[in-house]
Amino acid sequence: MTVNELAKNIKCRALSLPDGEREVCGVYIGDLLSWVMGRASEGDAWITIMSNINTVAVATLADVSCIILAEGVSLDDEVLAVAKEKGVNVLTTEMSAYNTAVALHGII
Repeated sequence: MTVNELAKNIKCRALSLPDGEREVCGVYIGDLLSWVMGRASEGDAWITIMSNINTVAVATLADVSCIILAEGVSLDDEVLAVAKEKGVNVLTTEMSAYNTAVALHGII
């Protein structure tokens, strides 16, 4: 499944989508950035509520397919610009992290 298909299937809104055809290989949920950096796998969709500049850096280092911001979290303009510049796909949803994971269960 691609990031574009994921967004459509669980009704996420794209904030940054420079590579919507990137394949999603799994899911990782976490807010402790150092933990995510060491444990998320390449190609994971990363569900979090963290929206600072370091989130984009961790997404790049972990090479996740996208960040999914739960609970309606968004990015400020500066962080959004960096996400686009670094080629990081960022989606947002009103669902909780748990409900986002449940929605992804069985389709990835």
